[in-house]
Amino acid sequence: MDALPDRFAVGQPVPRTEDPTLLRGEGRYTDDLTLPGQLHAVMVRSRIAHGVLRAVDTEAARAMPGVRAVLTAADLVAAGMQPMPANVFGQNADGSAPRKPRQMALAEDRVRYVGEPIACVIAETRAQAKDAAEAVLPDIDALQAVSTARAAAAPDAPQLYDELPGNLLLDWQYGDRDAVAAAFAGAAHVTRLDLVNSRIVVAPMEPRAALGEFADGRHVLRVCSQGVFGLRGHMANILGVAPQDVRVLTGNVGGSFGMKYGAYPEYACVLLAARLLGRPVKWADDRSESFLSDSHGRASEVTAELALDAEGNFLAVRITGLADIGATLCNATTIPPTLNTVKNVIGVYRTPLVEVRTQCFVCNTTPVGAYRGAGRPEGNYFMERLVEAAARETGIDAITLRRRNQIRPDLLPYAAPSGLAYDSGDFPGMLDAALAAADWDGFASRAAESAARGRVRGRGLGQYLEVTAPASNEMGGVRFEPDGGVTIITGTLDYGQGHAAPFAQVLAGRLGVPFAAIRLIQGDSDELLAGGGSGGSRSMMQSGTAILAAADQVIENGRRAAAEVLEAAEQDIVFQDGGFAIVGTDRRIGIMQLAARMPGALDASLVSPGVPSAYPNGCHVAEVEVDPETGVVEVVRYAMVNDFGVEVNPRLVAGQAHGGVAQGIGQALGEAVHYDEDGQLLTGSFMDYALPRADSVPGFAVSSRPTPALTNPLGVKGCGEAGCAGSLPAVMNALGDALARLGVTHIDMPATPERVWRAIHAAG
Repeated sequence: MDALPDRFAVGQPVPRTEDPTLLRGEGRYTDDLTLPGQLHAVMVRSRIAHGVLRAVDTEAARAMPGVRAVLTAADLVAAGMQPMPANVFGQNADGSAPRKPRQMALAEDRVRYVGEPIACVIAETRAQAKDAAEAVLPDIDALQAVSTARAAAAPDAPQLYDELPGNLLLDWQYGDRDAVAAAFAGAAHVTRLDLVNSRIVVAPMEPRAALGEFADGRHVLRVCSQGVFGLRGHMANILGVAPQDVRVLTGNVGGSFGMKYGAYPEYACVLLAARLLGRPVKWADDRSESFLSDSHGRASEVTAELALDAEGNFLAVRITGLADIGATLCNATTIPPTLNTVKNVIGVYRTPLVEVRTQCFVCNTTPVGAYRGAGRPEGNYFMERLVEAAARETGIDAITLRRRNQIRPDLLPYAAPSGLAYDSGDFPGMLDAALAAADWDGFASRAAESAARGRVRGRGLGQYLEVTAPASNEMGGVRFEPDGGVTIITGTLDYGQGHAAPFAQVLAGRLGVPFAAIRLIQGDSDELLAGGGSGGSRSMMQSGTAILAAADQVIENGRRAAAEVLEAAEQDIVFQDGGFAIVGTDRRIGIMQLAARMPGALDASLVSPGVPSAYPNGCHVAEVEVDPETGVVEVVRYAMVNDFGVEVNPRLVAGQAHGGVAQGIGQALGEAVHYDEDGQLLTGSFMDYALPRADSVPGFAVSSRPTPALTNPLGVKGCGEAGCAGSLPAVMNALGDALARLGVTHIDMPATPERVWRAIHAAG
């Protein structure tokens, strides 16, 4: 009875165990929570993108009905609050450390973007707090604003911070500049492209919310997040207290994609208000506020260059870019356009040399943070656009050019110029499989059929390899409950991926405990010894490894307990088929029976040091149709073949691929944030910001061609962000192919109907 049924084994498409609860509307999201006596907070935000904050008049607001407090930066400082986290990855190209401007949760002496919090109003009801927020009067002397990195870099640009001359936060460089320059100087051909990686609104289904409480001398934050353990540390630093004085709780989360990873000003405000007022304080975002206050994604522009010899062999790739990091620092701000671009830009190609030079500028815009892939899709996008352009310019067939430069299996492990070592994969085989899945050779007949309807069809390919997050400490805990349940405790966090089923598959497969009995705890910092949160496609690699380690500890604990129950020597006890037995006899006891007999004896709790990065890869092929009369682009056909290593739950893996591709299509064809010259957001609602809809995406043909990873005991590679890495180049290369037939040589994301129409007419 302890053996694992085959239908729940690793590799089986087990349905998400969370779904029945969510589909019945019984999920518990942060805004669903109410505590006795709770007050409500509303943020007062700057309506000016850049200006000197002379004063904040709160007198009228404090006198309004139901208002209990109005916090400003002065109140935060008086209470001992510390600045928000301000991490900058890396050093400047000259070896100096980057300067980190001070940022309190509420603006002190200057406002730097529309939406920056200036004050926090706390009242008995949300309506009262909103009314009082309208009565708060900031006195701001407006200054000239800059809303793009290029504008911020101009010699006469207004300066956002005295300590950041030229608005330059980080001047980052990787690679041997002289060697790369020599490779380009000696190249038979150089392909050069200017590419825009448009700024994106993250827009998860669930807006951010937070509920702060101060009880028994501890700050308790209930919040939507991507990991409670790391957030606990951030909040403790901001509050100026010890980590054990903070507890972070996260229930269901309706999407995040990187945006909910770190600390936000609102969280600090509700915790301080709860401590000062002695009552819980709740804040919840409006969708219109989310456009201003949630971190955005992407936001860079680069010059990408590829050097080739006379036979078309790649010699070097060089990326020189400007990144808009927004007005202040937030989660992972500088990593996507720097380190993650380096790690991902060569993709699957033998490229001896790589150089990335990125200048990160502060602008009067919403802060930029991680967004699905966080530099991984960008790196692959730059390279795949270069490959297509190089093929056109040299006259070498694009498939031939790829094959000529791919890293072959016999070269693995492959020492990449990024300093990483690819451990596994069959990239030429992946390309062949994708071409077959997409019916590449049948394109001509489909193009003719499109032409008969007045449409122009194009096809594009995006072969990608991305590097998952590096090793991080992760908790593995297994607890046998008095009611017969088994609880997994680990510090990643499910914000929509569906961790419960695959984590249970791993544990059930190792221990033979009943799948239906397994529960999962991830969202309570008090339960955790460590936790890296979810991000960088690492959850199954890190938590899966930690769960296996905890299961092995359970087995060792169980051998001691079984020796006592079976009255045998510990060295004579073996674990097999979900139970413990005496060697050479038929005397045994099942693991669940032993746990019931010996409460707590089998429980395990440990910190796994984590496993190195893995290298998920694949090849996506898209076909698009363009209406020359309107510029409308439709993705009409899509096939992908992926290598995610061992797929613990193929159903969930396919779902992750679908979601990533949809977001890639959104960025390629519609999504982009626009500001005016005064720093006012022009795309501040779904009336102006074009999220992809169900009719924006075709049916997907998804297949797998896995090679197990050698970097972790499960052989998994991570899949959460790969859909974006493959879809951005596949869709844009397909569009480029279609537009080339109309004389258009280049187009950037997002390829909106207006942009496409203008490009067609400009080409005559």
